[in-house]
Amino acid sequence: MRATKFIQQAKRLDTTVIITLAVVLEMEWVLRSSAKMNKTEVLNIFNLLLESYDIEIDNEKVLEQALHVYENASSDFAECLFLAQYQRMGCCTMLTFDAKAACTTGVELVV
Repeated sequence: MRATKFIQQAKRLDTTVIITLAVVLEMEWVLRSSAKMNKTEVLNIFNLLLESYDIEIDNEKVLEQALHVYENASSDFAECLFLAQYQRMGCCTMLTFDAKAACTTGVELVV
């Protein structure tokens, strides 16, 4: 895998690999749509990233919270990530036009 080679190279050069939440969001989409991974596989990959000492994830706590919500909800990963970001900012409710996402605690459907 090309990404693994870059991470290994960065480690050899003592360079920090940083992944933003925007990249995490894109990564989830690629894993699901192109690599045809299921929810469990995506969760496993993201948990491995969180456990890695060689990678720094921007707003790691937001990702951890999003993964917890995603694991236990029918919402898409993107909605779970947005909800986690809003909650970490102090919001108690996230508004959405997505009826499926509105089934998640803390999300309210705009009608």
